[in-house]
Amino acid sequence: MYYETAANDHGLPHDPFLSCVVPRPIGWVTTCDREGRANLAPFSFFNGVGTRPPQVMFSTVGAHADGGFKDSCANAETTGEFVINMATWALREEMNLTSAYMARGVDEAALAGLDMVPSRLVAPPRVKRSPIHLECRYSMSVRLPATDPEAAATVVFGAVVCVHIRDDVLTEGRVDVTKIRPISRLGYMEYAAIEQTFTMERPTVGESPGHHLNRELMKRT
Repeated sequence: MYYETAANDHGLPHDPFLSCVVPRPIGWVTTCDREGRANLAPFSFFNGVGTRPPQVMFSTVGAHADGGFKDSCANAETTGEFVINMATWALREEMNLTSAYMARGVDEAALAGLDMVPSRLVAPPRVKRSPIHLECRYSMSVRLPATDPEAAATVVFGAVVCVHIRDDVLTEGRVDVTKIRPISRLGYMEYAAIEQTFTMERPTVGESPGHHLNRELMKRT
């Protein structure tokens, strides 16, 4: 099949685009507003985008019901801080509960029955049961052009200033995702859990100008 996105004339009962970019890791984002009230929300437009320093991004699509930016975006821009909590199979139901649209100031973590713990370097708290947390300081936002203003996206970038990794998810000094079982978003209402991995060594045929840096980065990952 073939279709042009401007017309969106794919002829299918559901838009297939998000099923063509999978899997997407879930950034479970904690922020605080000006009054110090915590907000917790998941975003499937999320990823790591740099290493020196470590950088992450999450993207909010659309606006809050009151017409302003969504809480996570507004809070990160206002306070300059946010936390990424890893979403896992064991926390799938709680993560899903926090995805509901709620009024500003509502404590999503409390509604989902989640205990929160203080962060070290930033104000937003962390989801206690999550095995990995990334404390971040806001870097910048990019407002993306949109054909529908109500569906406009804002990409929020932040530098990771510290990382929390629960000791029991380490195996021989490496983060063991088979112990964590992180979940990711697919298309429609579908999700996936990582339960097995495989290894492939990067080919060494031909050397790029930055091969020394590439090898050093590979050693660190």
